[in-house]
Amino acid sequence: MPYEPPTHSVERSIRAVTGAKIVAGIDEVGRGAWAGPVTVCAAVTGLRRPPAGLTDSKLLTPKRRTALAAELEQWVTAYALGDASPTEIDELGMTAALRLAAIRALEGLPVRPDAVILDGKHDYLGSPWQVRTVIKGDQSCVAVAAASVIAKVRRDTLMATLGSETEDCAAYAFGDNAGYPSPVHKAALHELGPTSYHRLSWAYLDGMPRWRHLKKVRLPAEAAALESGGQLGFDF
Repeated sequence: MPYEPPTHSVERSIRAVTGAKIVAGIDEVGRGAWAGPVTVCAAVTGLRRPPAGLTDSKLLTPKRRTALAAELEQWVTAYALGDASPTEIDELGMTAALRLAAIRALEGLPVRPDAVILDGKHDYLGSPWQVRTVIKGDQSCVAVAAASVIAKVRRDTLMATLGSETEDCAAYAFGDNAGYPSPVHKAALHELGPTSYHRLSWAYLDGMPRWRHLKKVRLPAEAAALESGGQLGFDF
């Protein structure tokens, strides 16, 4: 099915309205997985013509996506990745974990962006970052599309490595499902239970009586702060 290639329209608009000189595109991968981190990529592309075939990573075949990611890593002005681990997801919740991963990615760039284009309709990043949310930004914005491809390939590679090189993970077929709930992954969970790479606060454990006792229940933000004696560091 034909698609319209991404453009720099949103970035040009941000530059014109705000005077921003450096605009980063951000996209995440792994939000809906049962295992592994959530990974965020921040990419700065300038206004140059992107490599041919750039679009949302989900619209590309694995072979094309891998080849394009290698090309993009050389083409972009700068990029950086940030992860939030399964433990951080369990402790903080997904919104705060996404923010943590995004901040890690943004702070990994060689220069702080003046503005950020965030894929989707929800601004999980917030102050002090100047954010423009764009629904389907991974299809319409060059920088976000580039971030989506790089993030997807990096996380898929990480999960495949876990599946092939970590003995405890071999049965879950992470190389095929990247931690998402495929039939093989579900069958392994029912038989073997979750690994240290699984998210233990998620509802899938409710349907596994043998392993349900392992589920972690995250305290409400206020209670967690009082219990730890600290201050909340994230916006829920």
